[in-house]
Amino acid sequence: MKLQITDKPGVSISKGMIGLFFEDINYGLDGGLHAEMIENRSFEFMKAQGDRESYSESHDGLYGWTAYPAEASGATLQIGAEHPQNEVNPHYLAFTAGETQKAFTNKAYDGVSLKQGLSYEVSFYARAEGYAGGIEVSVEQNSTVMAQAVIATAVGEEWTRYTAQLSCNEPVLYGDFVIRLDAPGMVCFDFVSMIPSDAVLGLFRRDLVGLLEEMKPGFLRFPGGCIVEGYNLENRYQWKRSVGAAEQRKNNSSRWALHGNHEENQYTSEYSHYNQSLGIGFYEYFLLCEYLGARPIPVLNVGLACQFQSTEHVGVHDEDFQEYIQDALDLLEFANGPVDSPWGRLRSEMGHPEPFGLEMIGIGNEQWETEHADFFTRYDLFEQAIHAKYPSVQLIGSAGPDVSSDNYTRAWEYYRKRAAGNPNFVYAIDEHYYVKPEWLCENVHFYDQYPRDIKVFAGEYAGHYGNGMNSPHFNSWGAALAEAAFLTGLERNADIVVLASYAPLFARLGYAQWSPDMIWFDGESSYGTPSYYVQQMYSTLMGTKVLQTVHDQEEIPYTVSYDEEQQVLYVKLVNTLDRKVQVELETALSLTGRGVAYVMQGQEADVNSIEAPRNIAPKLVPLETADSMVYELGPKSFHVLRMECGVR
Repeated sequence: MKLQITDKPGVSISKGMIGLFFEDINYGLDGGLHAEMIENRSFEFMKAQGDRESYSESHDGLYGWTAYPAEASGATLQIGAEHPQNEVNPHYLAFTAGETQKAFTNKAYDGVSLKQGLSYEVSFYARAEGYAGGIEVSVEQNSTVMAQAVIATAVGEEWTRYTAQLSCNEPVLYGDFVIRLDAPGMVCFDFVSMIPSDAVLGLFRRDLVGLLEEMKPGFLRFPGGCIVEGYNLENRYQWKRSVGAAEQRKNNSSRWALHGNHEENQYTSEYSHYNQSLGIGFYEYFLLCEYLGARPIPVLNVGLACQFQSTEHVGVHDEDFQEYIQDALDLLEFANGPVDSPWGRLRSEMGHPEPFGLEMIGIGNEQWETEHADFFTRYDLFEQAIHAKYPSVQLIGSAGPDVSSDNYTRAWEYYRKRAAGNPNFVYAIDEHYYVKPEWLCENVHFYDQYPRDIKVFAGEYAGHYGNGMNSPHFNSWGAALAEAAFLTGLERNADIVVLASYAPLFARLGYAQWSPDMIWFDGESSYGTPSYYVQQMYSTLMGTKVLQTVHDQEEIPYTVSYDEEQQVLYVKLVNTLDRKVQVELETALSLTGRGVAYVMQGQEADVNSIEAPRNIAPKLVPLETADSMVYELGPKSFHVLRMECGVR
């Protein structure tokens, strides 16, 4: 294959084009990105059951909590609500210690893991009812105390927050978190927490944030995903419940608690207790965006429950519908408003008087027009209200769940008709495609013929050899290689595709409702999949402009871009074939001779894992460059050539 690289610039590439889509699915937040190690810390967990259009919830405040040690007896755990620590989350644990059993423990997903050299802040609210002793906390493994601290020598009769630091002399893997009373008696507990000292911003799990940092993402879309809509409207994500004091954020069951329900399992599943504590809410998402240097893109509900789960909706003429529009206006005030505005004041009181600089929001998650869902009318009303007050805010519309159905076609017809008379009507359309790798390889030119009047947000995509629960093997090199091929088309059409993000982002091993996912982890470790490294190579090795090229035959997908500031040429080559390919490169740019090749290669079924986290990952190979050179690609490989330009 002959490839001539001209010095003629093509389309500009949006800075930060490659970003992140975050949804609390697969225990990606509670049990994942949120550094909180305790499960059901406020004793508010709900159990969700049912299937489409028929759901029920029941409070199960003791979920994850049991007397300790299990082989003893004498202690009792009960849920109280008569004298709550706060009225929003009114339930608490009333623990009565006996003579032979004075402690209780938390499931903590798979148990708590401690690293040597780190400290862990344990805290809780407590009040005594006829108890005169103290309280200690510990982490135990096989009944051996590995870390211990006295958290209170005496407990008052009013709710008081107590804290202590735990540390250990050797690592602990999946130990028992234990709270123990000195003597028999009753103490009430609420908002039990354990956070490692290395948590980013005191909130986020460091290794997971580290993987995100290494991607240098241009944006973060949050909080979902289907949880934006909920399995019914009461279950939807309500951002106003996610701000303010953490202990006063109303706990919510997850839409993903129902995934996998069917008649054979009595419409319940192992995920029935999947909940959202909202310990990470919109304020913390904005903080994370700021930390990562990523633009925030929050997504808002438009009065529709998840269309895969329900037909529930609020009519656009109902008084309640205005609440949804007001939520959007208030969010913009919370993010950007002055400190003397109501929502700007709350942002300031939470610790961030400066505006977050929110420029873009999504209107609806994955909506499409049906006889039950008048999404287009809803978008019209949101657009009018938002742009009347905030005309510069860019809006993201939805093309539905795919790019091949009539829903997709109707959506584009709608947006183009409206935008013809109002260029500010929509900034970009959110397109989703979870497809076979073959589709990705066959559609590298998918966007070449798109009209250029409205931008595209490739908001959720992934190559699927298969899907299902707890299937990390679906994150194979074959899928990632197909994604690399498809991404050449996104980069080449960067004038139309301005935002792109793989989905989903996170999955906890053994807790995943959806596979594949970009990053997998357990309670101790994490790893990026081959898809993660493909995304990283695109997000960190991309120029500011596409360069025009000429080829004799397009034997393999490729793209060429140039960084005007750094004077660096990037050539991406994706060999999806089972044989070697030689590319004869000729460039009109002056090369210094210095360069490096980033190479990923493997068998289609190869995967990464906790034990082998970089089995399929970029390898750096020194590269001598010339204006005319031959470069060879091995079968099933992805290469990024980084070549310095300028005076030799």
